[in-house]
Amino acid sequence: MVRDLGIRLVPFAAVCALVELVWRPSWMGLSAGRTGVQLAFGLLAAPVLFVCATLVQLRLARRRGALSVPAGPADASLQAAYYALNGPIEEAFFRGLVQGGLGALTAQPIGFLVGTAAYVLYHRLGWSWPDTLATALLGVPVGLAFWLLPGPPSLLGVSIAHIGATCGFLGPGPYLLRKLRLL
Repeated sequence: MVRDLGIRLVPFAAVCALVELVWRPSWMGLSAGRTGVQLAFGLLAAPVLFVCATLVQLRLARRRGALSVPAGPADASLQAAYYALNGPIEEAFFRGLVQGGLGALTAQPIGFLVGTAAYVLYHRLGWSWPDTLATALLGVPVGLAFWLLPGPPSLLGVSIAHIGATCGFLGPGPYLLRKLRLL
């Protein structure tokens, strides 16, 4: 996680912070937007995406014959905490900067398509194709939510949803699968 923090999350966060400090664009989504709507989306989507991501991971793990599972509850909790940092940073970069920026520069559908494709394909840098394509199950709904939820753009709801999905696919989800003896 320390290596990932330095080579991926810190640069993503730095680029987003620079854009925010220099231009302060509303399309970045660094506001709460319509807070009630954002929280409702995030708090409803997170558990649904957790379950869906866990089930997708179960299917992929059975197909590949292997799955990385946290060593115990403390490890699963540490990973969940890391994903609580990872989710908002990835959303700021792919949704706020790429999707929001391109949507403002060209058209919202173009921002959505490019932001979602970049998010999915970015995961190919470290994952197999089946795992990479599974990220579309998160990228599409959160990209649509960032674009279509009422009010000014906000990363709040999509970040909460992202955390739920990531915790289902990695760390806590696989740990739960092992505890339930589904693997």
